[in-house]
Amino acid sequence: MGAERRHGRGRTVRAAVLAACGVLLAGCGSMPDSGDVSQVKASNPGDSQVRVYPVTPRENAEPDEIVNGFLEAMTGDDPGFATARTYLTKRAAREWKPEEGTTVLMAAPVSRPERSGIREAEDRRVYSLHGAKVATVDGRHAYRPVRTTTYSGAIQLVRAPGPDGKGKEWRIDNLPPGLLLGESDFQRNYRAVNKYYFASGRHWVVADPVYIRQRQDPVTRMDPVAQTVKALLEGPTNWLEPAVDSSFPTGVALKDGVTSLTPDDQNKLKVPLNEKADNIGFGTCRRMAAQLLFTLGDLASTRVEQVELQRADGGTLCLMGESQKENYRPDPSGGIRAANSYFIAASGRVSKLESGAENVGKPSPVPGPFGNGSVRASKVAVDRDERRAAVVSDDDQLLRVASVVSDGAGELPPPVVRSKGANPADRLSAPSWDGRGGLWVADRDPANPRLLFLPDGAEEPVQVAAPWLADGMRIEALRVSEDGVRMALLLKEGDRTTLHIGRVERRGTGAKQTVQVVDPQAIAPRMESVTSVSWAGQSRLVVLGKLAGGVQQVRYIQTDGSTSAAAIPGLNQVKVVAASNNERAPLVAASADDGIVRLYAGANWQPMVEKGTFPVYPG
Repeated sequence: MGAERRHGRGRTVRAAVLAACGVLLAGCGSMPDSGDVSQVKASNPGDSQVRVYPVTPRENAEPDEIVNGFLEAMTGDDPGFATARTYLTKRAAREWKPEEGTTVLMAAPVSRPERSGIREAEDRRVYSLHGAKVATVDGRHAYRPVRTTTYSGAIQLVRAPGPDGKGKEWRIDNLPPGLLLGESDFQRNYRAVNKYYFASGRHWVVADPVYIRQRQDPVTRMDPVAQTVKALLEGPTNWLEPAVDSSFPTGVALKDGVTSLTPDDQNKLKVPLNEKADNIGFGTCRRMAAQLLFTLGDLASTRVEQVELQRADGGTLCLMGESQKENYRPDPSGGIRAANSYFIAASGRVSKLESGAENVGKPSPVPGPFGNGSVRASKVAVDRDERRAAVVSDDDQLLRVASVVSDGAGELPPPVVRSKGANPADRLSAPSWDGRGGLWVADRDPANPRLLFLPDGAEEPVQVAAPWLADGMRIEALRVSEDGVRMALLLKEGDRTTLHIGRVERRGTGAKQTVQVVDPQAIAPRMESVTSVSWAGQSRLVVLGKLAGGVQQVRYIQTDGSTSAAAIPGLNQVKVVAASNNERAPLVAASADDGIVRLYAGANWQPMVEKGTFPVYPG
């Protein structure tokens, strides 16, 4: 095992060592201290324990050895990328900034010498770089996938004075910006983490996924905890920034020289800040501490139960414990609500399956008109407090909202939205509730496509501005995040339905509130089509779709477009898949072969109801 190999002439110039004697075997022997450095073949994406120790160029190395050696050295994590810089001229080493961003290729880049029709200059060579580009990571640590495209770049070499100042050696004088990594090398070196900011003008937090280094950052020399705190203090990623606020005032940063943050034996983390934080008020400090606690909670390797923010002189600004951050969750229940699921029975009635393994096969119709047969439902969304539901009629034309906790009079309420589409496929999408009682639905009528928002689920719907909704494109389905700031969208254009994340921006309150959904980002560009999507955590989705040239599958995708390592067993003829924000709750799906089924982590799909459609969790 090792890291990805790239094709090119010349010897391979690095060694790779597996942490803890290679494969973490109990009672392993000592590390060998002799033997040749040998070529290391392509690593498996799961080889997260691989450590790469690049080596410097040998004396009188040929140009292709320099190029391939530098590409190898970029995959290491030695401080300051010092070894990689030995392949560069003094000027290039000084100007190269690997922290500017990372280009991620499907496999390691391939280098080829460029040949021209005239005799090459004696002291100059150019090598082209090729690969399949799949993503980028910018200077704010934000991952962005792209539909696989051809990558091309170039490296120029010149003869420069050798390290001893005598003679001349081939060195790289011009190179692409940032880092250039194959996908498995990227996964080996980086880890995903959520930063948390406040929804604009609100008191609940929103997840903002980024990538940090798995171990010490070569540039900043910071450990993963310090990297994460630094990234949080630097502010939200560019895409999310217009919809969120940070409680950290401009200029507040970690105290100079802080490169490591470690909780004490009471799991309390002290975070020393610079002098810009000295005069911060107690309320602001508490919100800062909440952001830190949520963010550090995503670092599975570090348990933090309390944070103490400190002034530059070491004095305490404020202290907050784990339980106190619950006041800042989007879910008013503090995230402890039992995860009940709902579905539409064969009779068209909305039914409930309460959480718990003992309830398999024991659904009950909900109270009120949606469970007593007053209307046949085709799609349903249950409010997050599980007191109301929104139902689309079986012809997809009408949307109604009613209680699901009280029979009341049992009368069918009047519709709140009506579509004029000519056939069901051109009418209403499934509705979705945000975390504060707002209801969303798309009208797919080609003559009048609309995205609609009902602020409290019952008022006159407001048409939401969606300037990107161009002719020929429509919203096939939508799911709003619990925080109300992000919207998962299935956008159909021609025969292709793709997954995007749109940003929800709100101005004002009540009747004067204006809402728009802007800047949708494609987050599954390698999927040929997506037919169902559901939120499965703060920054994770579960999707049903097909990879290009592949078969239908259920898989997890992060909201930044990176894929999750969690595997989901296959299931035949899936129509809809649903998940809960509570990641301990099982997945639920509707299968043409097996009816309503559910999946607990580490288990297989389990039948629940023989006949039923459209399973959902609240939201």
